[in-house]
Amino acid sequence: MHLLIEYIPIIIFLVAYFYSGIFFATKALMVAMPLGFSIQWFITKKINKIYLGSTILVLILGSATLLFQNPIFLYWKPTVLNWMIALVFFGSHWIGKKTIIERMLTQAISLNNNQWKKLSFSWIGFFLFSGAINIYVAYNFSEEFWVKFKLFGLFGITLIFVIIQSIWINKLAVENKH
Repeated sequence: MHLLIEYIPIIIFLVAYFYSGIFFATKALMVAMPLGFSIQWFITKKINKIYLGSTILVLILGSATLLFQNPIFLYWKPTVLNWMIALVFFGSHWIGKKTIIERMLTQAISLNNNQWKKLSFSWIGFFLFSGAINIYVAYNFSEEFWVKFKLFGLFGITLIFVIIQSIWINKLAVENKH
């Protein structure tokens, strides 16, 4: 249910964009994100830190977009968020006894320390790549292409990466049993 709540602002943004352009869509997103975050918190009584970070970035970069009438600020939001997540994942190698990915998945899978590090660094690389490809598209393609890429392209890249990671983890799980 809460995953659906996270996608409602994206759908609102997309509809608003094709209805009346980037600035109207930015306003709609700036209303929808905090509302979605609040609903998610009300239902789960938990703070989704990535959704919170995304909401804060939408409010800050969306405000700059509207203030300066320049959508480039909003274009940077996925990049900044992805690079911040990469930084947190990287920092987790020195803070605490386990990396973030290990804390998230240790109940589901059993890997050795070297495998956890490889998994973590692959996610760091993924977040860095996602941020880089987003900003490349933003600066080299039309606004409409960026909107579609942000919504569908980044999702597709993430889905492919997760599938590859799942196959790799499954292979490791089989090897670790022997």
